[in-house]
Amino acid sequence: MHRRRLLSGAAALTGSAALAPSLTGTAQAAPQAAPRAASPVLPTPAEITTVLRRVADQWIATHANSGDNGWANATFLSGLLALQRLTGSARYLNYARSWAEKHAYGLSGGVTTRHADNHNAGQAYLDLYALEPDAQKLTAIETSLRRMVYTDQPAKNDDWWWDDALHMAMPPFARLGALRQDPQYWEKLYALYNHTKRIEGGPGLYSATTGLWYRDKRFLPGGILSPSGKPVVWSRGNGWVAGGHVKTLKALPSTERHTAEYRDALTRLVRALAGVQRTDGFWNVNLADAAHLPGPETSGTSFFLYGTSYAIAAGLVDRNTYLPVAARAWNGMVSTAVHTDGFLGYVQNVGDRPESSQPVTYDTTANFGVGAFLLGGTELALLPR
Repeated sequence: MHRRRLLSGAAALTGSAALAPSLTGTAQAAPQAAPRAASPVLPTPAEITTVLRRVADQWIATHANSGDNGWANATFLSGLLALQRLTGSARYLNYARSWAEKHAYGLSGGVTTRHADNHNAGQAYLDLYALEPDAQKLTAIETSLRRMVYTDQPAKNDDWWWDDALHMAMPPFARLGALRQDPQYWEKLYALYNHTKRIEGGPGLYSATTGLWYRDKRFLPGGILSPSGKPVVWSRGNGWVAGGHVKTLKALPSTERHTAEYRDALTRLVRALAGVQRTDGFWNVNLADAAHLPGPETSGTSFFLYGTSYAIAAGLVDRNTYLPVAARAWNGMVSTAVHTDGFLGYVQNVGDRPESSQPVTYDTTANFGVGAFLLGGTELALLPR
Protein backbone atom coordinates (compact mmCIF):
# COMPACT_ATOMS: atom_id res chain seq x y z
CA MET A 1 0.00 0.00 0.00
CA HIS A 2 1.52 3.32 -1.04
CA ARG A 3 1.56 6.16 1.45
CA ARG A 4 0.88 9.53 -0.16
CA ARG A 5 3.00 12.40 1.01
CA LEU A 6 4.14 15.90 0.15
CA LEU A 7 7.88 16.33 0.43
CA SER A 8 10.04 19.39 0.96
CA GLY A 9 13.68 20.21 1.54
CA ALA A 10 16.88 20.65 -0.44
CA ALA A 11 20.49 19.63 -0.48
CA ALA A 12 23.41 21.43 -2.09
CA LEU A 13 26.51 20.38 -3.94
CA THR A 14 29.44 22.63 -4.79
CA GLY A 15 32.11 22.46 -7.43
CA SER A 16 32.93 23.79 -10.85
CA ALA A 17 32.08 22.72 -14.36
CA ALA A 18 31.06 24.08 -17.72
CA LEU A 19 27.99 22.92 -19.53
CA ALA A 20 29.00 20.38 -22.15
CA PRO A 21 28.64 21.52 -25.76
CA SER A 22 26.04 18.81 -26.32
CA LEU A 23 23.85 16.82 -23.95
CA THR A 24 23.05 14.17 -26.52
CA GLY A 25 23.48 10.75 -25.01
CA THR A 26 23.41 11.82 -21.36
CA ALA A 27 19.85 10.59 -20.82
CA GLN A 28 20.63 6.87 -20.78
CA ALA A 29 19.03 5.11 -17.83
CA ALA A 30 21.26 4.54 -14.84
CA PRO A 31 22.44 0.92 -14.46
CA GLN A 32 19.93 0.19 -11.68
CA ALA A 33 17.00 1.58 -13.68
CA ALA A 34 15.30 -0.22 -16.52
CA PRO A 35 12.44 2.09 -17.61
CA ARG A 36 9.69 0.55 -19.66
CA ALA A 37 9.53 2.09 -23.12
CA ALA A 38 6.54 4.38 -23.58
CA SER A 39 4.34 4.13 -26.63
CA PRO A 40 4.78 6.85 -29.29
CA VAL A 41 1.14 6.40 -30.36
CA LEU A 42 -1.02 9.45 -29.65
CA PRO A 43 -4.31 8.76 -27.83
CA THR A 44 -7.51 10.44 -29.00
CA PRO A 45 -8.54 13.81 -27.55
CA ALA A 46 -11.40 12.08 -25.73
CA GLU A 47 -9.00 9.59 -24.12
CA ILE A 48 -6.66 12.38 -23.04
CA THR A 49 -9.52 14.46 -21.67
CA THR A 50 -10.84 11.54 -19.63
CA VAL A 51 -7.49 11.24 -17.83
CA LEU A 52 -7.24 15.00 -17.34
CA ARG A 53 -10.68 15.10 -15.76
CA ARG A 54 -9.80 12.22 -13.45
CA VAL A 55 -6.67 13.98 -12.23
CA ALA A 56 -8.38 17.36 -11.83
CA ASP A 57 -11.39 15.85 -10.09
CA GLN A 58 -9.20 13.94 -7.64
CA TRP A 59 -7.34 17.10 -6.65
CA ILE A 60 -10.50 19.14 -6.20
CA ALA A 61 -12.23 16.38 -4.24
CA THR A 62 -9.34 16.19 -1.80
CA HIS A 63 -8.76 19.95 -1.58
CA ALA A 64 -12.08 21.52 -0.68
CA ASN A 65 -10.03 24.44 0.63
CA SER A 66 -8.71 25.93 -2.59
CA GLY A 67 -5.58 27.25 -0.90
CA ASP A 68 -3.49 30.39 -1.05
CA ASN A 69 -2.71 32.67 -3.99
CA GLY A 70 1.00 31.87 -4.08
CA TRP A 71 2.88 30.72 -7.16
CA ALA A 72 2.47 26.98 -6.59
CA ASN A 73 -1.28 27.03 -6.15
CA ALA A 74 -1.68 29.60 -8.92
CA THR A 75 0.00 27.16 -11.30
CA PHE A 76 -2.64 24.57 -10.45
CA LEU A 77 -5.39 27.10 -11.15
CA SER A 78 -3.78 27.96 -14.49
CA GLY A 79 -3.90 24.28 -15.47
CA LEU A 80 -7.44 23.85 -14.17
CA LEU A 81 -8.66 26.83 -16.20
CA ALA A 82 -6.95 25.47 -19.31
CA LEU A 83 -8.93 22.28 -18.81
CA GLN A 84 -12.07 24.33 -18.18
CA ARG A 85 -11.65 26.01 -21.56
CA LEU A 86 -11.28 22.60 -23.17
CA THR A 87 -14.27 21.01 -21.46
CA GLY A 88 -16.55 23.90 -20.53
CA SER A 89 -16.85 22.41 -17.04
CA ALA A 90 -18.89 24.57 -14.66
CA ARG A 91 -17.33 22.74 -11.73
CA TYR A 92 -13.83 23.84 -12.67
CA LEU A 93 -14.94 27.41 -13.29
CA ASN A 94 -16.73 27.56 -9.94
CA TYR A 95 -13.72 26.20 -8.09
CA ALA A 96 -11.39 28.73 -9.72
CA ARG A 97 -13.80 31.62 -9.24
CA SER A 98 -14.27 30.76 -5.58
CA TRP A 99 -10.49 30.67 -5.10
CA ALA A 100 -10.03 34.07 -6.73
CA GLU A 101 -12.87 35.65 -4.80
CA LYS A 102 -11.49 34.30 -1.53
CA HIS A 103 -8.35 36.32 -2.25
CA ALA A 104 -10.27 39.31 -3.65
CA TYR A 105 -8.26 38.87 -6.86
CA GLY A 106 -5.26 40.12 -4.94
CA LEU A 107 -1.54 39.37 -5.01
CA SER A 108 0.68 37.95 -2.33
CA GLY A 109 2.86 40.87 -1.30
CA GLY A 110 0.31 43.43 -2.46
CA VAL A 111 0.37 45.65 -5.53
CA THR A 112 3.85 47.02 -4.74
CA THR A 113 5.45 43.60 -5.23
CA ARG A 114 8.01 43.15 -7.96
CA HIS A 115 8.53 39.46 -7.25
CA ALA A 116 7.64 37.23 -10.19
CA ASP A 117 6.22 34.49 -7.95
CA ASN A 118 3.62 36.92 -6.63
CA HIS A 119 2.52 37.82 -10.16
CA ASN A 120 1.70 34.22 -11.08
CA ALA A 121 -1.83 34.49 -9.65
CA GLY A 122 -2.49 37.18 -12.22
CA GLN A 123 -2.56 34.52 -14.93
CA ALA A 124 -5.63 32.88 -13.40
CA TYR A 125 -7.24 36.26 -12.84
CA LEU A 126 -6.72 37.08 -16.51
CA ASP A 127 -8.23 33.73 -17.45
CA LEU A 128 -11.28 34.41 -15.28
CA TYR A 129 -11.58 37.92 -16.70
CA ALA A 130 -11.58 36.51 -20.23
CA LEU A 131 -14.45 34.20 -19.30
CA GLU A 132 -16.42 36.75 -17.28
CA PRO A 133 -15.12 40.31 -17.79
CA ASP A 134 -15.13 42.45 -14.67
CA ALA A 135 -12.59 45.24 -14.23
CA GLN A 136 -11.95 44.58 -10.53
CA LYS A 137 -10.52 41.15 -11.36
CA LEU A 138 -7.50 42.81 -12.91
CA THR A 139 -7.03 45.73 -10.51
CA ALA A 140 -4.22 44.18 -8.46
CA ILE A 141 -2.21 42.54 -11.24
CA GLU A 142 -2.53 45.54 -13.53
CA THR A 143 -1.60 48.02 -10.81
CA SER A 144 1.47 45.99 -9.88
CA LEU A 145 2.77 45.52 -13.42
CA ARG A 146 1.96 49.07 -14.43
CA ARG A 147 4.06 50.32 -11.51
CA MET A 148 7.02 48.32 -12.84
CA VAL A 149 6.48 49.65 -16.35
CA TYR A 150 5.95 53.32 -15.55
CA THR A 151 6.60 54.46 -11.97
CA ASP A 152 8.48 52.00 -9.74
CA GLN A 153 12.09 52.06 -10.96
CA PRO A 154 11.14 51.42 -14.59
CA ALA A 155 14.82 51.12 -15.54
CA LYS A 156 15.37 48.28 -13.05
CA ASN A 157 15.38 44.98 -14.96
CA ASP A 158 17.13 42.51 -12.69
CA ASP A 159 14.07 41.20 -10.83
CA TRP A 160 13.96 37.86 -12.66
CA TRP A 161 17.19 36.34 -11.34
CA TRP A 162 16.03 32.69 -11.61
CA ASP A 163 14.57 30.93 -14.62
CA ASP A 164 11.29 29.97 -12.88
CA ALA A 165 10.38 33.66 -13.04
CA LEU A 166 9.83 33.41 -16.78
CA HIS A 167 6.78 31.24 -16.25
CA MET A 168 5.46 33.23 -13.31
CA ALA A 169 5.59 36.72 -14.81
CA MET A 170 6.19 36.77 -18.58
CA PRO A 171 2.57 35.85 -19.44
CA PRO A 172 0.86 38.58 -17.38
CA PHE A 173 3.02 41.26 -19.00
CA ALA A 174 2.28 39.84 -22.45
CA ARG A 175 -1.45 39.54 -21.84
CA LEU A 176 -1.93 42.97 -20.30
CA GLY A 177 -0.03 44.55 -23.17
CA ALA A 178 -2.43 42.88 -25.59
CA LEU A 179 -5.52 43.65 -23.54
CA ARG A 180 -4.68 47.32 -23.07
CA GLN A 181 -3.02 47.68 -26.47
CA ASP A 182 0.00 49.13 -24.68
CA PRO A 183 3.33 47.91 -26.11
CA GLN A 184 5.20 49.31 -23.12
CA TYR A 185 4.24 46.18 -21.22
CA TRP A 186 5.94 44.16 -23.95
CA GLU A 187 9.05 46.33 -23.85
CA LYS A 188 9.33 45.90 -20.10
CA LEU A 189 8.75 42.17 -20.48
CA TYR A 190 11.62 41.94 -22.93
CA ALA A 191 13.97 44.04 -20.79
CA LEU A 192 13.39 41.72 -17.81
CA TYR A 193 13.65 38.62 -20.01
CA ASN A 194 16.84 39.83 -21.68
CA HIS A 195 18.48 40.35 -18.29
CA THR A 196 17.64 36.78 -17.27
CA LYS A 197 18.78 35.38 -20.57
CA ARG A 198 21.96 37.34 -21.28
CA ILE A 199 23.07 39.31 -18.21
CA GLU A 200 22.17 37.59 -14.92
CA GLY A 201 25.30 36.19 -13.25
CA GLY A 202 27.52 37.56 -16.01
CA PRO A 203 26.70 35.54 -19.15
CA GLY A 204 22.98 35.09 -18.40
CA LEU A 205 21.15 31.88 -17.59
CA TYR A 206 20.68 30.73 -21.18
CA SER A 207 23.15 28.41 -22.88
CA ALA A 208 23.21 29.30 -26.56
CA THR A 209 25.25 26.14 -27.13
CA THR A 210 22.60 23.72 -25.90
CA GLY A 211 19.36 25.73 -25.95
CA LEU A 212 18.84 24.91 -22.26
CA TRP A 213 18.74 27.18 -19.21
CA TYR A 214 20.48 27.20 -15.83
CA ARG A 215 18.18 27.60 -12.84
CA ASP A 216 20.15 30.58 -11.45
CA LYS A 217 23.70 31.93 -11.38
CA ARG A 218 24.88 29.34 -8.82
CA PHE A 219 24.72 26.69 -11.53
CA LEU A 220 26.63 28.60 -14.22
CA PRO A 221 29.98 27.18 -15.35
CA GLY A 222 32.31 27.25 -12.38
CA GLY A 223 29.48 26.70 -9.93
CA ILE A 224 27.39 23.79 -8.62
CA LEU A 225 27.77 20.45 -10.37
CA SER A 226 26.52 16.89 -9.96
CA PRO A 227 28.29 14.23 -7.84
CA SER A 228 29.93 12.90 -11.00
CA GLY A 229 31.20 16.34 -11.96
CA LYS A 230 28.65 17.12 -14.67
CA PRO A 231 26.60 20.32 -14.99
CA VAL A 232 23.33 20.69 -13.15
CA VAL A 233 20.62 21.63 -15.63
CA TRP A 234 17.44 21.27 -13.63
CA SER A 235 14.50 19.69 -15.39
CA ARG A 236 11.67 21.69 -13.83
CA GLY A 237 13.64 24.93 -14.14
CA ASN A 238 13.65 24.37 -17.89
CA GLY A 239 10.01 23.34 -17.59
CA TRP A 240 9.14 26.72 -16.14
CA VAL A 241 10.99 28.32 -19.06
CA ALA A 242 9.03 26.25 -21.56
CA GLY A 243 5.72 27.12 -19.92
CA GLY A 244 6.52 30.82 -19.80
CA HIS A 245 7.40 30.92 -23.48
CA VAL A 246 4.27 29.03 -24.52
CA LYS A 247 1.92 31.28 -22.58
CA THR A 248 3.71 34.41 -23.78
CA LEU A 249 3.56 33.34 -27.42
CA LYS A 250 -0.15 32.57 -27.07
CA ALA A 251 -0.70 36.19 -25.98
CA LEU A 252 1.58 38.11 -28.34
CA PRO A 253 0.80 39.06 -31.94
CA SER A 254 3.19 37.64 -34.50
CA THR A 255 4.18 41.21 -35.40
CA GLU A 256 5.46 42.09 -31.93
CA ARG A 257 9.15 42.77 -32.40
CA HIS A 258 10.35 40.20 -29.86
CA THR A 259 8.01 37.37 -30.80
CA ALA A 260 10.52 35.83 -33.20
CA GLU A 261 13.12 35.56 -30.43
CA TYR A 262 10.68 33.89 -28.05
CA ARG A 263 9.70 31.46 -30.79
CA ASP A 264 13.35 30.66 -31.49
CA ALA A 265 14.13 30.11 -27.80
CA LEU A 266 11.22 27.70 -27.39
CA THR A 267 12.11 25.88 -30.59
CA ARG A 268 15.69 25.35 -29.49
CA LEU A 269 14.56 24.19 -26.06
CA VAL A 270 12.12 21.66 -27.50
CA ARG A 271 14.76 20.31 -29.87
CA ALA A 272 17.29 19.95 -27.06
CA LEU A 273 14.77 18.16 -24.86
CA ALA A 274 13.96 15.58 -27.51
CA GLY A 275 17.56 14.42 -27.41
CA VAL A 276 17.53 13.68 -23.67
CA GLN A 277 14.08 12.14 -23.21
CA ARG A 278 14.07 8.83 -21.33
CA THR A 279 12.72 5.74 -23.04
CA ASP A 280 9.82 5.67 -20.57
CA GLY A 281 8.74 9.13 -21.79
CA PHE A 282 9.95 11.09 -18.76
CA TRP A 283 12.90 13.42 -18.33
CA ASN A 284 15.42 13.10 -15.52
CA VAL A 285 15.67 15.78 -12.85
CA ASN A 286 19.13 16.71 -14.16
CA LEU A 287 19.05 17.01 -17.93
CA ALA A 288 22.85 16.96 -18.08
CA ASP A 289 23.45 13.88 -15.91
CA ALA A 290 21.14 10.87 -16.16
CA ALA A 291 22.84 9.18 -13.20
CA HIS A 292 22.08 12.13 -10.90
CA LEU A 293 19.01 10.96 -8.93
CA PRO A 294 17.54 9.08 -11.91
CA GLY A 295 13.90 8.14 -12.16
CA PRO A 296 10.53 9.39 -13.38
CA GLU A 297 9.61 13.01 -12.57
CA THR A 298 6.24 14.40 -13.57
CA SER A 299 6.37 18.18 -13.19
CA GLY A 300 9.26 18.80 -15.58
CA THR A 301 7.93 16.19 -17.98
CA SER A 302 4.49 17.82 -17.97
CA PHE A 303 5.89 21.22 -18.86
CA PHE A 304 8.03 19.68 -21.59
CA LEU A 305 4.89 18.04 -22.97
CA TYR A 306 3.25 21.46 -22.90
CA GLY A 307 6.11 23.12 -24.77
CA THR A 308 6.49 20.33 -27.31
CA SER A 309 2.76 20.13 -28.04
CA TYR A 310 2.54 23.88 -28.57
CA ALA A 311 5.65 23.89 -30.76
CA ILE A 312 4.09 21.21 -32.96
CA ALA A 313 0.78 23.06 -33.23
CA ALA A 314 2.48 26.37 -34.00
CA GLY A 315 4.66 24.84 -36.69
CA LEU A 316 7.89 25.55 -34.83
CA VAL A 317 9.06 21.94 -35.13
CA ASP A 318 8.32 19.10 -37.51
CA ARG A 319 5.16 17.26 -36.50
CA ASN A 320 6.28 13.80 -37.60
CA THR A 321 9.52 14.08 -35.67
CA TYR A 322 8.21 15.56 -32.44
CA LEU A 323 4.73 14.09 -32.09
CA PRO A 324 6.23 10.78 -30.85
CA VAL A 325 8.15 12.78 -28.21
CA ALA A 326 4.91 14.28 -26.92
CA ALA A 327 3.03 10.98 -27.12
CA ARG A 328 5.75 9.14 -25.20
CA ALA A 329 5.70 11.81 -22.49
CA TRP A 330 1.93 11.58 -22.10
CA ASN A 331 1.73 7.81 -22.26
CA GLY A 332 4.61 7.42 -19.84
CA MET A 333 3.00 9.68 -17.26
CA VAL A 334 -0.41 8.06 -17.61
CA SER A 335 0.94 4.54 -17.23
CA THR A 336 3.45 5.32 -14.48
CA ALA A 337 2.37 8.38 -12.48
CA VAL A 338 -1.44 8.54 -12.66
CA HIS A 339 -3.10 6.40 -9.99
CA THR A 340 -6.41 4.68 -10.64
CA ASP A 341 -8.29 7.37 -8.70
CA GLY A 342 -6.51 10.24 -10.48
CA PHE A 343 -3.85 10.99 -7.88
CA LEU A 344 -0.74 12.21 -9.72
CA GLY A 345 2.55 10.85 -8.45
CA TYR A 346 6.28 11.22 -9.14
CA VAL A 347 6.10 15.00 -8.66
CA GLN A 348 9.25 16.58 -7.25
CA ASN A 349 8.03 19.03 -4.66
CA VAL A 350 9.24 22.58 -4.00
CA GLY A 351 12.94 23.18 -4.53
CA ASP A 352 15.58 24.59 -6.82
CA ARG A 353 17.67 21.62 -8.00
CA PRO A 354 17.64 17.83 -8.45
CA GLU A 355 18.34 17.17 -4.74
CA SER A 356 15.32 19.15 -3.62
CA SER A 357 12.41 17.24 -2.08
CA GLN A 358 13.90 13.81 -2.65
CA PRO A 359 12.97 11.03 -2.89
CA VAL A 360 10.49 11.46 -5.71
CA THR A 361 8.11 8.50 -5.64
CA TYR A 362 4.80 7.14 -6.85
CA ASP A 363 3.18 8.88 -3.88
CA THR A 364 4.75 12.36 -4.05
CA THR A 365 2.61 15.10 -5.50
CA ALA A 366 2.10 18.88 -5.47
CA ASN A 367 -0.44 21.41 -6.70
CA PHE A 368 1.88 22.94 -9.30
CA GLY A 369 2.70 19.47 -10.65
CA VAL A 370 -0.98 18.77 -11.17
CA GLY A 371 -1.37 22.15 -12.86
CA ALA A 372 1.54 21.43 -15.19
CA PHE A 373 0.02 18.05 -16.06
CA LEU A 374 -3.31 19.69 -16.91
CA LEU A 375 -1.58 22.30 -19.07
CA GLY A 376 0.46 19.71 -20.95
CA GLY A 377 -2.40 17.30 -21.47
CA THR A 378 -4.79 20.01 -22.58
CA GLU A 379 -2.33 21.28 -25.16
CA LEU A 380 -1.84 17.72 -26.43
CA ALA A 381 -5.60 17.16 -26.67
CA LEU A 382 -5.93 20.33 -28.77
CA LEU A 383 -3.39 19.20 -31.37
CA PRO A 384 -5.07 18.80 -34.76
CA ARG A 385 -5.39 15.13 -35.72
